[in-house]
This record gives sequence, structure tokens and C-alpha cells, in this order.
Amino acid sequence: MSFTNLYYKRTTGTPKACWVCFKPTTTVLATINTVDFLYTCDSHLTDRGFASLSSVGESSDGARKLDIRPEEIAKVKEEWEEKQKKKKKADKEKEEEKQKSAREESDKKDDEKQKDEGTSKLPSPKLSGSLSPLATPSPSATHQRFILHRDIFAMRLAEHRKRRQTTQAKELAPRLPGAPRGDVI
Repeated sequence: MSFTNLYYKRTTGTPKACWVCFKPTTTVLATINTVDFLYTCDSHLTDRGFASLSSVGESSDGARKLDIRPEEIAKVKEEWEEKQKKKKKADKEKEEEKQKSAREESDKKDDEKQKDEGTSKLPSPKLSGSLSPLATPSPSATHQRFILHRDIFAMRLAEHRKRRQTTQAKELAPRLPGAPRGDVI
């Protein structure tokens, strides 16, 4: 199983030894499906001999470059804007209904109080305009992308190949015949 040379910088909760210098670190470089991951110090990430920061659309060692046409982008933007308009309109209607029901309830309570007290009160001032819905938080920033140096990446591939071969040998070993155990004449 081979994987692409595109690693994402992530942070873990527990520190483990750096792959290079064995100092404790919480920074991990992991592939997209976490097929491969390695703990590395932040100082090694700045070393050009170890890894280099990848730009968003860069194509290197199997990393795909996005090929999107401007017409497709415009179409998606229009659809998204229409959905947002519909959503805002529905939210506005719901807010107006809530305000209307709240006014009716407050009017009923005021009428009951006036009847109980027998005195007339001036109506309380109403707030004009609708309340804006809570803004959704902006999406979190994406993880930094790194491309390992070709020698380091070759070492990672060799390590995975060795692990795979070891597990295959362990699976195959019980099926192989054993060595003879008798006396030699």
C-alpha cells in the first residue's frame, strides 16, 4: 500500500518522542487517512532537508491539483447565495412570528394587571426592527501541508514495506512445514 507524500501538521494531547531527535513533542505529521504518521519537532518542520511547506494547489509526488473552471465556481456561488437568501427570509418570518406572539402575550399580561390593579398604565415602548440571527462561526483554519524530503519519504515507504512483509511472514509461517527433528544417521 503506497501513499502520497502529502502530510498534514496536527497537534496531539500527549507528547511522544520525535522521529528524528527523540525529544518529546506533540506535533504530528499525518497523511490524509492517517495511513502514515510521524511525531516531529517544530524545528524539524522548518528544516528544508526534512520537509517543506506545501502550497494549496501544489502538485508533487501524487498530490492532486484542483482543476475547477470559473463557470463551475460561479454556478456554485449562485446556488449558495440563493440558499442563503431563502434561509434569511425563513429566519426573518420566524422571528416576526415570535415577536408577534411575544407582543400578544405581553399585551394579555398587561391587560390582566390593569384589570387587577384598576389603574391604567402607559404601554411600554417596543423595540423596532427584527433581531438578527446569531452569526455562525467561521470555519476553522485548515492544517498546514508538508511534503517530506524524497530521502525521508523513501525511508517512510521502506519502513511501511518492512512492516507489511513482517506481518505477511507471520501469517505464512504456520502453514510452512517444520524442519525434521529426527536423529541424523
